[in-house]
Amino acid sequence: MDLASTPESSTPRRRARIVVVGAGPAGLTVANILRAASVDCVVVESESREFIEQRPRAGFIEEWAVRALEERGLADRLLAHAQTHSECEFRWAGERHRFSYGELSGHRHFVYPQPLLVTDLVRAYADRAGGDIRFGVRDVELHGVDTDRPSVSYTDPETGERVRIDCDAIAGCDGARGVTRGYVGAERAIVARHDYGIGWLALLAEAPPSSDCVVFGLHPRGFAAHMARSPEVTRYYLECPPGDDPGNWPHARVWSELHARLSVAGAPPLTEGRLIEKRVLDMHNYVVEPMSHGRLYLAGDAAHLAAPIAAKGMNLALHDALLLGDALVAYCAQGDDAELNGYSEACLPRVWQYQEFSQWLSELLHGASSGDPFKAGTAAARLRRILRSPAAAAAFAELYIGKGDGN
Repeated sequence: MDLASTPESSTPRRRARIVVVGAGPAGLTVANILRAASVDCVVVESESREFIEQRPRAGFIEEWAVRALEERGLADRLLAHAQTHSECEFRWAGERHRFSYGELSGHRHFVYPQPLLVTDLVRAYADRAGGDIRFGVRDVELHGVDTDRPSVSYTDPETGERVRIDCDAIAGCDGARGVTRGYVGAERAIVARHDYGIGWLALLAEAPPSSDCVVFGLHPRGFAAHMARSPEVTRYYLECPPGDDPGNWPHARVWSELHARLSVAGAPPLTEGRLIEKRVLDMHNYVVEPMSHGRLYLAGDAAHLAAPIAAKGMNLALHDALLLGDALVAYCAQGDDAELNGYSEACLPRVWQYQEFSQWLSELLHGASSGDPFKAGTAAARLRRILRSPAAAAAFAELYIGKGDGN
């Protein structure tokens, strides 16, 4: 990097074609695409490397996303170690209903926790390709995003000095709580929001999975779910009031509710184990439209949040990143800004499709516990239609696996 001083201050200035803010799946995918095309870029991340490689996050990746990563040489470990799922199971009214979406869609889910994918992407970018990534930065600020001379500044965690990186474009991939979304504010974009009015108690248990597929429990006491994460660890969810305190859910109560909501005739008993994660997620969504302003381009949760109801969040982040990475390469390597100009428009149809499906699925999953006979009745009608109508089953399968919209 070229180092210079600003006329107005002693802040060190560096130069890179692209600055990526955030080292999650979206930011690291963009960075790897740029690095493979020999585009000079810098990734800045507020957390440590150890933290991003360990924080628990989603683990279901749709097959189209896996194949896209494979094409770019970013899926070797994923393909070697991930489990695959092609069925899910609804447990409702005391019965089990198996649903083979893989047979209907021709696609599968890959079970590969986000920390493992992040670890793979960091190794590919930083360790193997020598990419520039700066962990633990503080007080990130963006400058000149509506000009042709944007820049990103931050406080170096070791020296405490401010560092400024001039660039041609900024990829805002720092998630729902990051800073970049604030630079595409209400005066520049519409932020559409939806609150489901429910909470999910997210649990990780040191216990082998009790089923070979995702299980959805539709129960008057509340929704519950079982999702395998590894041969030794299982993800569970329990519907709870929004804003609930995880402390209200001691070990005995958690397992009592899981047994009550997921136990049906013919199902194997749940294998209990130590709870190694317990947090409450308030179910809500948002979409920032457009997903760009000037030379700032948002991707992943910085641009849209999808509640984990349909396991769409990481898949949307990867979709954004693949489009944005290619658009930035075209701009930097060829001077062609057509893809960058059309980036938001290219992303948003899938974003809205996934949001609509998540809302639809939420109404199905939470109808039985809503306390509203009408919602319970319409949710039951939806489930019966999926289970009895081949046309409805095929449509559901394609939406569930993300095969629609050109995949």
